[in-house]
Amino acid sequence: MGSTEDLDYPQIIVQYSNGFLISKVMFTACELGVFDLLLESGKPLSSDAIAAGLGASTMGMRRLLDACVGLKLLAVEMTQEGALYRNTEISNVYLTKSSPKSQYHIMMYYSNTVYLCWQYLADAVREGRNQYERAFGVSSKDPFGAMYRSDEEMLKFMAGQNSVWSICGRDVLAAFDLSPFRQIYDLGGGGGALAQECVSLYPNSTVTIYDLPKVVQVAKEQFVSPEERQITFHEGDFFNDSIPEAELYILSKILHDWDDDKCKQLLAKVYKACKPGGGVLLVESLLNEDKSGPVETQLYSMNMLVQTEGKERTAAEYSKLLEAAGFGVIQVKRTGKLYDAVLGRK
Repeated sequence: MGSTEDLDYPQIIVQYSNGFLISKVMFTACELGVFDLLLESGKPLSSDAIAAGLGASTMGMRRLLDACVGLKLLAVEMTQEGALYRNTEISNVYLTKSSPKSQYHIMMYYSNTVYLCWQYLADAVREGRNQYERAFGVSSKDPFGAMYRSDEEMLKFMAGQNSVWSICGRDVLAAFDLSPFRQIYDLGGGGGALAQECVSLYPNSTVTIYDLPKVVQVAKEQFVSPEERQITFHEGDFFNDSIPEAELYILSKILHDWDDDKCKQLLAKVYKACKPGGGVLLVESLLNEDKSGPVETQLYSMNMLVQTEGKERTAAEYSKLLEAAGFGVIQVKRTGKLYDAVLGRK
């Protein structure tokens, strides 16, 4: 075994310690509108102009802009008039509100909600439960009651999930050929971004978004156009209410919110409702079988600890849950992206 001198501990520790600082720089630049202002200007701007346009201090803004340059979220050009800043391609595509692939809303959800729960990570590890009560003073017994504790929080969460599916949705829906399934239910479909990707990829299919009444109302008002004829809605609580018959059920980032017993309960209901020959598509971030990674999924599992009742799982663990409910011919596809797909057939 080599000595500790063989390992670059200072660099590793500094890098990990700075993770919080890095993310908050990006979140703050998004929140203040730096990337939006630069996109709208159509030309590079000085730090003074950006500060004036956003109502910020010149000193604070200059430091923020320079940090964004260091993170390659902005580029800087030195001229006779001084430093001029502009967006990089990454910030134009992912960090401006107007981009079809904008991640602005999920950034704001992480910055203003997730981070507050993570302040109590040590308590979550000690107690083995989510931390909504400490973070927000609301009951932790109903995770989604806590997540949807106000209309503003619900809208923020739904918009954030939609932004994720704008860049990941097609990957998971194309992992298997779903064209034989014409009647699809998206259980917990939220703002409808995955449903929209689905009908775009499979134009002969219809998708019904099944979610809580208040979620359905917001989805209709804010996210899904009435002209979208292939998408319909069903109000209900899939744990307590009946699940209508369909050919395929999509559970995207649903099972990871719940413990094994709740997952078995839900999958058993789905199996009973599913037409013969139909199936269920699980969309989740899969752990390696030895749980050695991927690190993003390991971190998501920690997030499930501080925010929900669930955890991230391996492909074998999801397959076992599906088999317990009665599903067979289980297939697993890793997309190489953030989320993977598991298909079980009845």
